[in-house]
Amino acid sequence: MSFNHSQRLASVALTGRVLGVLYRQDPQGQDAAPLYAALADPLWAEQWPAQSAQLADIARRMAEGIAHAQEPLSEAYQRLFVGPHALPAAPWGSVYLDKENVLFGDSMLELRRWMRENGIAHQPEQNEPDDHIGILLMLAAWLAEQGQRQRLDELLAWHLLPWAGRFLELFTQNAGHPFYQGLGELTRLTLADWREGMLIPVAGKEIYY
Repeated sequence: MSFNHSQRLASVALTGRVLGVLYRQDPQGQDAAPLYAALADPLWAEQWPAQSAQLADIARRMAEGIAHAQEPLSEAYQRLFVGPHALPAAPWGSVYLDKENVLFGDSMLELRRWMRENGIAHQPEQNEPDDHIGILLMLAAWLAEQGQRQRLDELLAWHLLPWAGRFLELFTQNAGHPFYQGLGELTRLTLADWREGMLIPVAGKEIYY
């Protein structure tokens, strides 16, 4: 059983880092560019810890989006995560969990309180909310790397999984780019894999968006 736990932590550590970068960094950024280069070869799917019958097709679509999409990746990233127009799918948890669909809502403050109580420090860029999907994926990876299984499951059950499904539904439907459609599907199946073996149930929370 402990071997399975170790496998799960290693899987979260790897996949969380990869997905977190894809949601957080412009494709032309210094840290992101090598990752996109690796994803241009769909054979990476054979090494992805969260296996699925759909994975090879997802990898092909993402590779296609890198090589042949009409809209350059950086432009798509700007449109999906930066603006200036309304984002097709807001990547912050409190937009989905707060009745007013606001940033820095009560759920984000609960996340900050939980992080503070557990000695987790994070310096957001330009006072950005901590409940960005990319930040939470990378935080999950960090907790897995530290072997903090209980804290990892708390983060997933209370602060990520309750709203991630709705975000990924909107994101995949409205991305308008093969790479990011594939990213949404890859994230969905990866989070389902993370959920296996969790110590605590996912909190049932009202989704407002």
